[in-house]
Amino acid sequence: MSQYILINRVNVQNANAVSGLTWGFPSITHFLGFAHNLSRKLSMSNFSNFDLSGCGVISHQSHVHTYGVFNDRFLQNKTPPHLNAHDKTAAPPVIEEAKMNMTVSLLIGFDGFLGNKAASFTEWLKKQCLLQRLAGGTILDIESVQVFDVTDKNKFYLLKRKLLPGFALMDKSIYLEKHFESRLADDPETEVLDAWLDFSALKQGARPKYELISKHLKEQVENGELVDKTLQDWATHLNRIPYESNIPKSIFEYFQTLQKNKTNKAVLDQWQHYSEPTDKSPADWEFLPKPSAGYLVPIMTGYKAISDVYENEDVANTRDSETPVCFVEAVHSIGEWLGVNNFSDKYDIADCLWFYEYREHWYLCKQAHEGSETDQDESTIFTEILDLS
Repeated sequence: MSQYILINRVNVQNANAVSGLTWGFPSITHFLGFAHNLSRKLSMSNFSNFDLSGCGVISHQSHVHTYGVFNDRFLQNKTPPHLNAHDKTAAPPVIEEAKMNMTVSLLIGFDGFLGNKAASFTEWLKKQCLLQRLAGGTILDIESVQVFDVTDKNKFYLLKRKLLPGFALMDKSIYLEKHFESRLADDPETEVLDAWLDFSALKQGARPKYELISKHLKEQVENGELVDKTLQDWATHLNRIPYESNIPKSIFEYFQTLQKNKTNKAVLDQWQHYSEPTDKSPADWEFLPKPSAGYLVPIMTGYKAISDVYENEDVANTRDSETPVCFVEAVHSIGEWLGVNNFSDKYDIADCLWFYEYREHWYLCKQAHEGSETDQDESTIFTEILDLS
């Protein structure tokens, strides 16, 4: 695929900010649904000979409607009673609303020859976009709609400039799979949810206090009584997070030979707590790094069926009276916000597009990597790893 439609700088108000167990940005299913609806309209228009496929999401700005010291509480709203409510005089209930404003750009794969229809097509497409909702929010404005053929290197760089500054949402489910396998090797009872929380939760670990030890070692090096290598070993050890008791041998040997007197009592006491910590050892708390590097975030990537498919008349309160019904739960994975400045060629553009994938009991969104050969094992990640319900 070499042609893409750029729906640039879509300004959305009151979009849904919660998806499954995550919050802060709409689910990728919202954006694929938006592109799918455009595709259905396209098939019934004068441009029915064109095809749309996939959708890439580039975020430029977002603001979740929250408050509080840590901005972790959603704004509340008084919702008036419905017309068929029994008590229309009752005070409206106060309900938290997980809403957000955002500015995003959408990249949609395009197949067709526009010719002299380019202007009319982009005008029609922009009008249809403004008539739709995106992630439940209202589209206030769209800066432009353009079609790019990135086989032309100049067009690729023009598209890249239009997306800057921005961050593309990338699928990193492979990170979750590898981390889960690593944890499983250490603890056979580990669940996928535990591995997923290592990416999504903000965790801290305790490290026994060590400031007197560092000060003492530095003074000894400055006085010429200790070699620089020992201090470097200590610095390397401190850079390892989380804290581990495998202290370098050179440090152990030094403190074993350090004379026990009044001058060294404080540093030796701290060394005792550091090398053999107990529940009463004074400690500092440090944030634990994510299992992999990058701007990683937990995301929702689709749904899994948890029931059989029922006839519409067998289930009450459905949206319509015809469509069969199946109960589902959310499927979660790991995503990465990758700066568009990292895009170097047309394959990077193709890799950022998300597509539907249907399997028995699964409705998923994933990315196809055109720059590399498809790994069959990677395609099984969703069915084996991502069901966190």
